[in-house]
Amino acid sequence: MAGEMQEIVDAIGSDAPGEEIANLTLPESMRAVTVHKDEVDMFEGVDSPDKDPRKSLHLDEVPIPPLGPNEVLIANMASSINFNSVWTSIFEPLPTFTFLERNAKKSEAWARHDLPYHIIGSDSAAVVLEVGPGVTRWKPGDRVLVHCNYVDLEGPEGHDDSMIDAGQMIWGFETNFGGLADISMVKANQLMPKPAHLTWEEAATSPLVASTAYRMLVGANGARMKQGDVVLVWGATGGLGAFAVQFVLNGGGIPVGVVSSDKRVGLAKALGCERVINRRDLPPVWDDAETVQDPKAWGALGKAVRGLTGGEDPDIVYEHPGRSTFGASVFVAKRGGTIVTCASTTGYMHEYDNRHLWMRLKRIIGSHFANYKEAWEANRLTCLGMIHPIMSRSFALADTGEAAYQVHKNLHEGKIGIRVLTPEPGLGVTDAALREQHLDEITLFQREG
Repeated sequence: MAGEMQEIVDAIGSDAPGEEIANLTLPESMRAVTVHKDEVDMFEGVDSPDKDPRKSLHLDEVPIPPLGPNEVLIANMASSINFNSVWTSIFEPLPTFTFLERNAKKSEAWARHDLPYHIIGSDSAAVVLEVGPGVTRWKPGDRVLVHCNYVDLEGPEGHDDSMIDAGQMIWGFETNFGGLADISMVKANQLMPKPAHLTWEEAATSPLVASTAYRMLVGANGARMKQGDVVLVWGATGGLGAFAVQFVLNGGGIPVGVVSSDKRVGLAKALGCERVINRRDLPPVWDDAETVQDPKAWGALGKAVRGLTGGEDPDIVYEHPGRSTFGASVFVAKRGGTIVTCASTTGYMHEYDNRHLWMRLKRIIGSHFANYKEAWEANRLTCLGMIHPIMSRSFALADTGEAAYQVHKNLHEGKIGIRVLTPEPGLGVTDAALREQHLDEITLFQREG
């Protein structure tokens, strides 16, 4: 690690005052996890499951990001792996350089992002190093989380909901200078307070998935879950699903989790989800993206749900696998129920029987990340110890390729954290009392790593 970068780490570790951090000399270059533009065809002819992020993700030495008005430079203590990092690494559904090149035509500010390499990562727990003109809420030394809604709010559409803004992007996926680097450039309206009772790597696993789950289930833009609602949660021990279970329980709902192993049944129950279905115990066709969907298999899932709920169908189905599950999700939702979807990790082209949608007056809601207010509210619940991180393990920055591979192959539970500048696991806690109060929930998913 360069001398200047080590000074930054030492200052943060000693909890140096903001004035001292503001006066630190930034290095000219830094470590960053990147994909390369000249390698976008490296997996041509390879099936998606066989594409290996360990081959496409590089740990490079690159220049420090530029800083402009309403922007902030942060020292990333930790980040995490999301599915969008996996998609970037396997260049699907298209190379992310397409976004960077297209956005570069907008302005000189956007042209900064168009580089031969893409620094990825859409989560961060960090410390503010430097603020640009116009930033008044944040200052050097602040401990922060970063949510990934990257938006200028120049258009009128976004002022009702910034996710509707035509210029809205996902930081570290559709923009450059993401969180898997020593230093990142973010907008001031991406910052939130770091939960004081969490380690750097625990905190970094929360912003993207917790905010996404909050918008899908709780916020006015999603399913508007109410007390007593039965909510079917796909992947109830995964990054998105485990947060969904917590929000359902926290809001007085009844989660029914779907998982893929007996071990994950146990994890879901430990999380508080008393009603759990192991999909391996059901007919497999509804979970096979390559097979024509079978309504009889959907019926088996519906029967299993009703067996756990006293005969009730789900008021809400929390969807993110996509192609392999969507037909089943539309089928099992109750008459007048809601399917809310934010992703398609098994495929984008969905098949379902539309009769079950229109004749039973169901609705499908598309949901994409969260606006600043929703992200802030989700983070507030984490700061209060009402919602907890779901990190299973963490890796060093140099091992990001292996971490992304494990997510790609669904070899993980919860989220995988990445230690960027934090020198070892377990650092960053400033409220030990609150941590001790919730230690069992915080460490539920964690194992060595």
